[in-house]
Amino acid sequence: MIRLNTKSLQKWAFGLLVLLAVSTGCTDHNSNAYGEWPEITSQQKTWARWWWMGSAVDKESITAELEAFAAAGIGGVEITPIYGVRGYEEQFIDFLSPQWIEMLEHTVNEAERLSMQVDMVMGTGWPFGGPMVEPEFAAGKISIQKYPVEADKLFEKEININDPKQKGLAVLQNVLVFEKNGEMTDLTPLLKEGLLKYVPSETSHIYAIFCAKTRQQVKRSAPGGAGYTLDHLSAEAFNDYSQPFTEALAPLKNKMRGIFNDSYEVYGADYSPAFLEEFKKRRQYDLLQHIPLLDEKPDTESYRRLLTDYRETMGDMLLENFARNWSRWSHDNTFITKYQAHGSPGNLIDLYAAADIPECEVFGSPKYDIPGYRRDTNNVRHGDSNKMMLKFASSAAHLQGKEIVSSESFTWLREHFKTALSHAKPVADDLFLSGVNHIFLHGSTFSPKDEEWPGWKFYASVNFNPTNTIWKDTPYLFDYIARCQSVLQKAKTDNEVLLYFPVHDAYAAPQPERLLHMLNIHTIDEWLTPTSFYKIATELDDNGIGFDFISDTFLMNSTIENGMIKTAEGTSYKTLIVPDTWSMPEATLNQLLKLKQKGASILFKGLPETVPGLFNVEKRESAMQKTLKSYKNLSNGNGSLIAWLEQNDVKGENASSHGLKIIRKQLNGDKIYFIANHSSKTIDEYVHFNAPGVSALLMDPLTQKTGLAKMKPDENGIEVLLQLMPGETIFMHAISEELEMEPWKYYSEGTPLVINNSWNIEFIDGGPSLPASVQIDELSSWTNLGAAYEDFSGTARYTTSFDLPASESGRWRLDLGDVRESARVYINGEYAGTCFAHPYSIEISELLNEGDNKLEIEVTNLAANRLRALERSGKEWKKFYEINMVNIHYQKFDATVWASTPSGLCSQPRLVPLQ
Repeated sequence: MIRLNTKSLQKWAFGLLVLLAVSTGCTDHNSNAYGEWPEITSQQKTWARWWWMGSAVDKESITAELEAFAAAGIGGVEITPIYGVRGYEEQFIDFLSPQWIEMLEHTVNEAERLSMQVDMVMGTGWPFGGPMVEPEFAAGKISIQKYPVEADKLFEKEININDPKQKGLAVLQNVLVFEKNGEMTDLTPLLKEGLLKYVPSETSHIYAIFCAKTRQQVKRSAPGGAGYTLDHLSAEAFNDYSQPFTEALAPLKNKMRGIFNDSYEVYGADYSPAFLEEFKKRRQYDLLQHIPLLDEKPDTESYRRLLTDYRETMGDMLLENFARNWSRWSHDNTFITKYQAHGSPGNLIDLYAAADIPECEVFGSPKYDIPGYRRDTNNVRHGDSNKMMLKFASSAAHLQGKEIVSSESFTWLREHFKTALSHAKPVADDLFLSGVNHIFLHGSTFSPKDEEWPGWKFYASVNFNPTNTIWKDTPYLFDYIARCQSVLQKAKTDNEVLLYFPVHDAYAAPQPERLLHMLNIHTIDEWLTPTSFYKIATELDDNGIGFDFISDTFLMNSTIENGMIKTAEGTSYKTLIVPDTWSMPEATLNQLLKLKQKGASILFKGLPETVPGLFNVEKRESAMQKTLKSYKNLSNGNGSLIAWLEQNDVKGENASSHGLKIIRKQLNGDKIYFIANHSSKTIDEYVHFNAPGVSALLMDPLTQKTGLAKMKPDENGIEVLLQLMPGETIFMHAISEELEMEPWKYYSEGTPLVINNSWNIEFIDGGPSLPASVQIDELSSWTNLGAAYEDFSGTARYTTSFDLPASESGRWRLDLGDVRESARVYINGEYAGTCFAHPYSIEISELLNEGDNKLEIEVTNLAANRLRALERSGKEWKKFYEINMVNIHYQKFDATVWASTPSGLCSQPRLVPLQ
C-alpha cells in the first residue's frame, strides 16, 4: 500500500460541489470539482480513545500528546479516566475535582488550538457509576425468597434478606402467599417492623420479593471514580447521577463536543425499585401474580411469555429512563451523545437511535484471504466483528437520516506490541462497508513526557501513540481513513430494503434461566446467528443488496409515499422483509398489513405463530390468527427471496460474484460505491453496477489518484473496468453527465525483475540501542543477524542500486514483497511513498533514471522484539493498578516466552514493468 508524495487536497468537492450547492442552491456539474477530495476537518479524521491512567496528567504532557496526535492526523480524543500507575500516586487527580476540570479545560483549549475536538466518558472506566451513586440508586436485581408454610400453623418470622452481602442494601418490597388454586394474598400489610405473623389455611409457600443490589463496582475506575454502578433502569437514579456533572462541566459548555457511553456491561442488573409499577403499566398485568413462575423458571411456554414481558420491560425502562434521558441532559448542556448500545437488554436499534452518534465495536481479529495477511494464532483471539452486529448501529443512523456512525476500532486486534498497520487497514475497510464513517482508535494511553519506554499502557488496546514503533507511519493510515470518511460522511444511505428485527423472539429464546439477557457481541451465536432474521440478512449481503434493520418502534411510525416505505425521519425504502418469527406484537402486524394495503412492497418469509407476552394471550392470539386468515398467500416462505426482490425492482449488485465487497451510497442523486478487494485474486475485469451513469469516476483513497474509468452503459446500469490487487480499495462514482477529465490509467504487467544486488542496512531510529550497520547479499529478517539485531525495534534504512532496463512504456512498479512492517521508499533521493499494508507495491516511474538508480527503503518493524528484550533483562515496566497487564487471552502477560518477530525486508523486491 502506498501514499504518494502529494499534499492532501484541501478543497471541498467530491463529485459535486455540495457546499456551493448549499450556499447558492445549485450545483456546477461542469466545474473541475470532480475528482477532488472533500476538505478534511476534525470530524473526518481518525479519533482516539485516550486513556488517562490515574488521571495523573499535567498540562505540558497533555499539550505534547495532543500536538503529536494532531501531527499524525488524529482529529479528536475521547477521554476515559482509568486506574493508575504505581509510584505516581502523588500525581493522581480525583475525577471531577477542580484540578481535574482544570486539566479538562486545558485539553479542550489546546485541542481547539490544534483544530481538534474532545469527547469524554460520563464517569471513569465503565459503566456509568462512582461515588456519586448512593446505594438506593445502584444497579439492582430481584431477589425472591421462598418460605414453606403448613396449613393452620402459625408462621412467625422476621423477613430479612438471607444474603449477608445484601444487608443494608436490599429493600423488602412485597410478601405474598399463593394458594393451590393460584390465588394470591398480599401479606405485606401484616409486616410489623419486619416481623410477619400469619396462619395459612393450606400448606403452601410464602414469597418475599426484595429489590437487592448487584453490588457491581465501576470497572477499571480512576481515582475519585470508584463506586457502585448506576441503576440504568431508573430515571430518578440518572437524574441524581447527572447533578455533579451539570455543575462540574458548566465551564465546558459549547466547548467540548460530546459525552460518550461505552458498551452496556451492567451485569446481573435485572430489577429496579419501580420495576413492578413500570411492568404493570406497560404489560397491563401484575407481575406479582406470577412470582412462583418467575421463581421456578420451568421450561414452559407460559414462562417464556412471562420472560418476554419481563425482558421487554427492562428494555423499555433502559430506553426511556436512561438512554433518552441521558441524551436530553447532554443536549441541555450543549453536548452531543455517542452511544454503544450493544450488550443492552433491549431493542438495539431503538437504543442506538437514542443518541446523536450510534457507535458499534469490533473486538478481536477477523480473517482475510489477502495473500500475505498474517494471522498467527498465537497472537490473536476470536474476532467478534460480525457485520450484521455492526449494522444495528448503522441502521439506527440510516433510519433517522443521521450523518455519523462511529466505531470503537481495533480492540484486541493482536497481542500487545504485535499489531501492524497492515492488520488494521482491512478492518477499517470492513467498518466502512458496514456503514461506519467515524473511526475511533482503541486506543491511546496518556504517558508523561519523560516516562521511560514503553510508557504507560492500557491492557486491551493497540496503543496508538508515539512510543509504539508503528506510530512512525500511522499518518499514512490516518490519511487513508480521513479521505474515506470525508466521502462517506457526505454521502447518504442508498439501501433499498428494510429487514424487520423480531426482538420479541430474542427476548423469549436464549438463556431462560436468566432474567437478564444481554444482546452483546460475544454471544451472537445464542441470540442472532441461529435466527431466520440473520440468515436473511446474510443472504441479502451475499447477493449485494443494501439493507437496514427496522424495529417495531420505527415501523409503527413509518408511512407510504409514492409507493416507498418512509420512516418518520424521512428515509425511504423500496421494500420490507419480515423474517419467519414465533411471535409478533399485534400492533406491528396490523401496521405491516396497513402499509401493504396502501401499496407497500412487503414480503413475509413466514407468518408469526402467536403474539408475545402473557397478558390475555388466548384472545390476542385468536384475533391475530383471524387477521392472518383474512389475507391469502401472505407468506412466501418457500419462494426465492432474491427472485421476489427482483420482481419488486430490487436488484443485487453482482460485484460480490467477482469477490469484491461494496457499499453503495448516494451523493446528490448519483450513486457512489466504496469497493474493497479482500480476496486472494487480482481483479482485472469489467464489473457491473446497478447505477445509471454517463461517466464513471474512480478515486483511490490511498494514493489520491483519480480518473475516468473505462465503462459500458447498458439498460440496467453500467459496467466499469476495475483493476484491484488483493487489499486495495476504490471509490466508483457513477455520474449522470459526461465529464472531460484525465482517464484512469490501466496497466498490464510484464515479467518482473528481481533486485538482487547487495544491500547496506543502517539502523537509524529505535532501541534499546542502534545495532551496527551491515552489508548483506540476500535479504531476510534482520533478526537473523545476531542478538543486538534480534532485540531491536525501530527503523532501518536499506540501500542498494540497480540498473533500469529499457521498457516500452517506461512505467514501473516496485513490489517490495514481504515487508515487516512498513516501508518508506526513496528513489534517487526523492521520496516515492510509504507502503504500510497489502499489497506492498508502489509505482515509481517518474523518479527513475535511465541506467543506474539508487533505492533506499526505510523499514519500521513492530515493538515486540524490544519489549521481549526488556522483559528478558528483568526490568519491570508493568506497574499498573487493578488488571495491570494481561495477554490477549486475559492471562498473565509474559513477553519472555515470545519468539523473535521477523523484521525488515524479508524478501527481494522486484521491478514490475507496466504497459
